[in-house]
Amino acid sequence: MELIKDVTRGDWLLARAGAFTTFGGVAGTGFEAYARILHPLRADREDRTTVDEHDEHPVLESAEWRWADVAERTHRTIDPLVSWQTLSGRDDESDLPFEDGWVVHPPEEGWYEPSQLAALTGLLADATSTPDDLVGAIWDGWGDLNASTLGFGWQGSGEPTAAERAEMQAHMARAQAQHRREQAALRESLAGPRFLWPARECFLLAMSLPQLSDPSWTDDARVGTYVDVGHTPQMLWPEGHEWVLATEIDWDSTIVAGSRSLVDAILADARFEASEVDADASPSS
Repeated sequence: MELIKDVTRGDWLLARAGAFTTFGGVAGTGFEAYARILHPLRADREDRTTVDEHDEHPVLESAEWRWADVAERTHRTIDPLVSWQTLSGRDDESDLPFEDGWVVHPPEEGWYEPSQLAALTGLLADATSTPDDLVGAIWDGWGDLNASTLGFGWQGSGEPTAAERAEMQAHMARAQAQHRREQAALRESLAGPRFLWPARECFLLAMSLPQLSDPSWTDDARVGTYVDVGHTPQMLWPEGHEWVLATEIDWDSTIVAGSRSLVDAILADARFEASEVDADASPSS
């Protein structure tokens, strides 16, 4: 991936920004139709009859669940604006346990599972003339993409000896030098103007649908000399401007705005737990 410094490539979308917290405010207004795709859930079945050395129940198996699986157990309904809080009955980020040992973890926010994104690339490719020329916008506020500090502490019993102090100081100097090099590489790789989406300034990256069709792309995503760009895009659009995919950092769903035929294809595809929504609507709180 390459950093896109010509942020005017997003001007067409800035002109269509909707009200903050609405689907149009996340993906832009003026498209024929909008689909909201619920992020899949991770669930573990625990052995509640014992605990391990960490005083936790061992996990017997793991699975990916749909929101409909939870709705069946909680006796709640799913509508296009459903939120995890209303479905789970939880008002925090805690797990949702069931009596048979299954524990469902809250859906990821601001992260669209790469395997789901890979599955979606075929439908997106059919709906654009420029599958090899995409613009991906990643929020520049993620902690790992900003300057960080190092902390050191002595963990021995009592005061360190002179030799231990010297060894610790040498280790600190090496670690600080390496950290400075990494921070410099990060700043250099991501230096440039930002795409000023309302309340979500982003840097832009060149992407393609063939690249995103491989779910492992996040493992070695590189911008310049910086490798660990471990984020799926907050916004993604083709140069043809036919659609926008948007994953707002605080939402547990991804929005696709585009043609009527694209949204119909997503709604009809069993791989996605999706509903049609209006541009001026918002998820339930």
